[in-house]
Parts: sequence; structure tokens; C-alpha cells
Amino acid sequence: MEPLSRIPHPQSRIPTLKAAVLASGRGSNLQALIDARGDGRLPVDIVLVAGDKAQALALRRAEAAGIPTLALDPSGYASREAYDADLFARIAASGAELVVLAGFMRILDASVLGAWSGRIINIHPSLLPKYTGLHTHRRVLAAGDDEHGCSVHFVTAELDGGPVLAQASIPVLRGDTPGTLAERLLAHEHRLLVATVAAIAAGRFTHGTEGVLHDGDVLQAPLQLHDGELRAATA
Repeated sequence: MEPLSRIPHPQSRIPTLKAAVLASGRGSNLQALIDARGDGRLPVDIVLVAGDKAQALALRRAEAAGIPTLALDPSGYASREAYDADLFARIAASGAELVVLAGFMRILDASVLGAWSGRIINIHPSLLPKYTGLHTHRRVLAAGDDEHGCSVHFVTAELDGGPVLAQASIPVLRGDTPGTLAERLLAHEHRLLVATVAAIAAGRFTHGTEGVLHDGDVLQAPLQLHDGELRAATA
């Protein structure tokens, strides 16, 4: 498979990037990608949507959009490594060049990540490196933070620890609950994921020995989402 670093810069003809999406739940971030693809904002061909729960709404969304789906039950495998090896063999067979984790509630085994370095991204509901793992909205409120947000990062063996590409922020309001924070953040997650995948498809993000590059320069800090566009963080 062609590495993302070889996808041309937007000044040249932009090919359609083939992507697989992994999801375990309702699939609202997946739907944002499907909608953006449908209205021409996202030059991506979603070639597979896979998950670990056959009844996940995400798979129904994919089916409704005519996208091939795959449900693999982890209980049928001897180990997490065996499950991930089969899953990623099927992803490779789909022709996917990029894997998007959009609410996929499993930790990937390190053994499968090497071949996909710089070609797997995840969207996480916090301003990483803060609050890796679960229950981020509750933890933000418990810490008394005045800002919350979401991040898209390259996936590594470290939980939510890969290089962060872009973030979107919202204020924490007086009287917020974990539920209200999650609800307000969700629309920002959708826009952030679409904008980041579009930038990857255009060749604007690459990952190599020198780290993450954006438009050919080393990315010093995550880009920030403003008015639907990714911009360099201001001091």
C-alpha cells in the first residue's frame, strides 16, 4: 500500500484516499465522514467500516451508505493479538491506505501497529496529553478545568499517546455536567475529524523519521480548528 507521505500536496491533483473506519458504537463521527464525502468536502473513499459489535449503529450507518461492513467478535479469538492480526489483514485486503478509529473501544496490539505507522488516526475527547483513556468529561469537571476539547492523533502502542495533529476547544460552562459537555463537544469532534482527514488526504500531514510534518515543516504544536479550518496555534 502506498504510504501517506507519497500522496501529493494539494497544489497537485488530489487522488481519492481509501480509508477504513473502525467503530464500536453509534457512529456519529463516522456519519460526519460519510456526509462530508457525500457533499464533496472530503476526497475519501470509505472502503470498509469494521467493528467488534455486530449490533453497533455504526455498521447500520455504513450499510445505509452502501459501504462494506465487517463485524468481528473478539470472543472467537485466542488472544487480542490474534484478533487484531485478523482484523488488520482484512483491512489491508480492502485496499485501505488510512485507518480511522472513530469510537473504536479496543486497545490495539502493538504487533499490528508497525506496518501502519503514520496511517492510523484516532479521535479522542480531550485536549491531549490531558485525560487519556475513558471518562474524560467527568475528569475535566473534577479537575476544575475551564477548557475542554478533542484531539486527533496518530495511533501508537501508547494509549492515546501518539503525536497530536489537531485539536478543537470549548469552554467549560458554569453548571456543566459530563452529559452537557459531551453533547456540546460532539459537533466539534465531527468538524475536527473531517478537517483532519481532509488534510491527510491532501498530503498536508505526513509522518516519517523526523516526526510529523505539516506542509513540509515539522509540526511544533497541534493545529487548532477555527471556523472549520485547521490553523497553527497562536501564542
